[in-house]
Amino acid sequence: MFLNWLQHETSGLLTLCAVGIAVLLVMIIRFRIEPFIALLVTGLLIALAAGLPVEDIVGTAQKSSDSLLEGGFASILGHITAIIGLGTILGSVLEASGGAQLLTRKLLGAFGENRAPLAMGLSGLIFGIPVFFDIGIFVLAPLVYVVARQGKRSILLYCLPLVAGLSMTHAFLPPHPGPVVAAGLLGVDLGWIILMGLACGLPAFVVAGLLYPVWIGKRIVLPVPADMLAAADELAAKREGQRDPSLGVVALIIGLPMVLILGATFGSITLPEGSGALSVLTFLGNPTVALTIAVLLSFWLLGTRRGMTGRDLSELTSGALRPLGMLLLVVGAGGFFGKVLAETGVGDALAGSLQGVGLPMIVSAYVISSGLRIAQGSATVAIVTTGGIVAPLVGSAGLSQAQLALIAVAIAAGSIIASHVNDGGFWIISRYFGIPVSDMLKTWTVLETLLSLVAFGMAAGISLLVA
Repeated sequence: MFLNWLQHETSGLLTLCAVGIAVLLVMIIRFRIEPFIALLVTGLLIALAAGLPVEDIVGTAQKSSDSLLEGGFASILGHITAIIGLGTILGSVLEASGGAQLLTRKLLGAFGENRAPLAMGLSGLIFGIPVFFDIGIFVLAPLVYVVARQGKRSILLYCLPLVAGLSMTHAFLPPHPGPVVAAGLLGVDLGWIILMGLACGLPAFVVAGLLYPVWIGKRIVLPVPADMLAAADELAAKREGQRDPSLGVVALIIGLPMVLILGATFGSITLPEGSGALSVLTFLGNPTVALTIAVLLSFWLLGTRRGMTGRDLSELTSGALRPLGMLLLVVGAGGFFGKVLAETGVGDALAGSLQGVGLPMIVSAYVISSGLRIAQGSATVAIVTTGGIVAPLVGSAGLSQAQLALIAVAIAAGSIIASHVNDGGFWIISRYFGIPVSDMLKTWTVLETLLSLVAFGMAAGISLLVA
């Protein structure tokens, strides 16, 4: 009787889903189990409790390629692995070439000392496209120290716009893992993710990354720690005499993949199906192809033309890819978790319940992602878990690519809300800019919450206008 209720009744399936998520959070938060393992174990337990045949879950001794376990991993990793890997390599080459420092210095020169916070925000926004959030901080933090010393004002006026720009691109724009994973789970073209990510993320950046830092920077005055200034001066001395890359080359490498991807998206809308021009744009605008072109160009323009050998580039590439293993395992396990929820019927049960309550799908996606983020701290885990829950709901809803992209943006927005002590990024920023924990909660936590709320508000508003 109990098993029949758990496996077939709407209330039982919803209970199974809720218990599964609770187990997942307890494993990650209480027992400190790696999210990859926690997602894998939780998915297996839900599948068994739902009464799915073992052959469907793991396959047989002779064949397992059609199983939920292998199919779940393959469905998402086949879509994102090359994109994330190529994006990581591209960011690593730009970092090693000095392109980030060049870009920031040019922006500071163009805007002047009085608008230095705006220049730092734009640096984070632009350089954040090809590099991971933490790498952007490592590379650009020394410039923040120097600018804050020259401006003789609170370091918050300069570091908060920078990290807001980095956070915005990391949350909403490819080739970063979050938006790429959300796109893969929901079946959205990355061109639409770029369009909606910019439409929702840029207003959020203005509020959280430009207006809020000016307000809070006048109320919390923090000097630049002396040891950080010394480290910045030492780094500047080491780089003295090194030849900077061309600003045009740096802009080309950063912007080319997005232009190609958007070209394919707009081509699919405006050009007749089967035309030669559409075929060319589709090929060049495939995210893997576009990023491969950009990476090869960066190897030549920022590498070999500036004296780097094949061995140097090989070491740079392998070093950049090394940290991706655990990230990809988490994403793959999240894909399996989502497959299980779809196969057990939890997705249909949840869809029916949400329709009964009258809660729009985009709001549900945001609330679920926000709750998971606040509870366990990892944006990636919040995205892959929410994507797994939401994917069955959107699969049968007949939504357009634009609407799906907005739901992906809502999930990404929820995944960055209220960063606090269980988030690794919280401690990176505190350490690199010398911000006490109490002030981090008043500044960074509020900034991320503003970024999340404004981006979600934009996504919800736009969703009322698009079909």
